[in-house]
Amino acid sequence: MTQTFAPTPSPAATAPGPTRTRRLLRAVAVVSCLPYLGLKAAWIAGSRIGIPEGSALLDHRVTMIVANGVSVLLDSCVIVLALVLTRPWGLRAPAWVLAFPVWVATGLLAPIMAGFPLQLLTRALGGDTATAPGPGREPFLQEWVFAVVYTGFIVQGLALGALFVLYARDRWGHLWRGRLRELPAGVVGTPYRAVAVATAVLASLPLAVRLYWACGGTAGIGDENRTTDFQVLDGMHVAFLVGAVVGALSLAFRRARGLPVAVPLASAWVCSGAAACWGGWVLLATLMPADDPADRPTALMTLTYAGQMTVGLLLASVGAHFLVRRSAALGTRP
Repeated sequence: MTQTFAPTPSPAATAPGPTRTRRLLRAVAVVSCLPYLGLKAAWIAGSRIGIPEGSALLDHRVTMIVANGVSVLLDSCVIVLALVLTRPWGLRAPAWVLAFPVWVATGLLAPIMAGFPLQLLTRALGGDTATAPGPGREPFLQEWVFAVVYTGFIVQGLALGALFVLYARDRWGHLWRGRLRELPAGVVGTPYRAVAVATAVLASLPLAVRLYWACGGTAGIGDENRTTDFQVLDGMHVAFLVGAVVGALSLAFRRARGLPVAVPLASAWVCSGAAACWGGWVLLATLMPADDPADRPTALMTLTYAGQMTVGLLLASVGAHFLVRRSAALGTRP
């Protein structure tokens, strides 16, 4: 039997100010951005703090300035989002204006939150690491830079994620109440079901290549880049791709009918963001100029990263369609 929920009004514009917990989370999110922003500002100004001699970062000054400027802009958005998620006027922001940047932030931060601890574990177990110098590899950054930056990112992700969960529960919590079996049959339209199926097929390429690399394969990437923690990170990206596909298909076809709606929705949200944003970010990095032909990306790398990005974007559209249709069915405004 399909359960029908009573319409739930949107939060009032006169909602009370943030609680002490939300103010604390906002402060943590803002403060955790400062080390990264400080380093980037110093590099843009010409400082070499944390950059060893021989690093590839010193080869192209203009490219480094542009890339650091973009990353400063992206991390500054965390501060803006922390304010939007904790102020009463933030409840009046159009849903897509808020949801898209939070989805991007989730996609960029989630792999770091999972990957950096995996790298530390790999190092503790004696595995070769991507950041350590070795035969044929120049040091990229000093070790303390990775520790400071990635720790800051993890704190940002935890604080911003907690703020968004609280905000989303207040504003959109009614959209994921109940279990999959209680959803109406047409909650995801036929065109988007077709998108979900086609994207699951398309995902087979980046999935297969990432899995091959995770198992130690070197075709298309080179022996010198095959460190243990690269293999672990490729395995992590396989998990994100699988989570995105399974989450979107579960919403589209109401599979695992006993599951709470929030489970596949959260899986589709986080994992599609990780696939799209990191696929796009790495694809952008591979397109940067390289003096040494050996440092240029192979066709397989470019195809894999582009495919991963495309899969994430398409599966995110399925989740967005679900939320819009669910909101319309419940008679609420997003």
